[in-house]
Amino acid sequence: MKIFNTRLSTVSDIQKAQLAEQQQADDYLLLDFDTRQHSRFRAMTVSGEAVGVDLPRTGVLKGDDVLISATGELMQVIAKPQAVTKVTADDDFLLMKGAYHLGNRHVPLMFDHSFDQGDAGYALYFENDHVLAQMLENLGLHTESTSVPFEPETGAYQSGQGHSHSHSHSHLSSDAHSHPHSTSHSHKHEQGHESGHSHSHPDEPVGQFK
Repeated sequence: MKIFNTRLSTVSDIQKAQLAEQQQADDYLLLDFDTRQHSRFRAMTVSGEAVGVDLPRTGVLKGDDVLISATGELMQVIAKPQAVTKVTADDDFLLMKGAYHLGNRHVPLMFDHSFDQGDAGYALYFENDHVLAQMLENLGLHTESTSVPFEPETGAYQSGQGHSHSHSHSHLSSDAHSHPHSTSHSHKHEQGHESGHSHSHPDEPVGQFK
């Protein structure tokens, strides 16, 4: 099984051409946020090949990150669309208030500034939690279930941990993935408790390399 143990900071033109060929062959990883938080895990490429990822503890994998093995083989990571809650409001102040209450509960939160039918609008996204959704609705915000690649905001002190996206990326496979402006945060909210939180452990192994 191929093991990818380094994240590339820059990609050459030759490597870009190789990745484009791999996209055509479905030779890339489509991973949700929970998997991308781990530094060591086993996964399947879209084409069905088992690979291992064994990285230093250098932050959450982002959509479009490129990994390389010790033998020079490349693997691109794409953020997988997943079920999330989208939050909007009638005015920006109310949305800011909602962001404050979610952040106060250490909820991984993604921000988006999109243009829908010519109107600029802001939105928040978080992993589905009906308790949080009800809290926001009680504050006067609007929530809806949707599916998007989820890449929440990183902590302000985590400089150099990945990149942000404020536009859509078109990939050569049949899947087109939109990447709203975002990065990551590693706390998970425990439903039904405002002061108690369960915390994910991104560096615990997921699966075994065999």
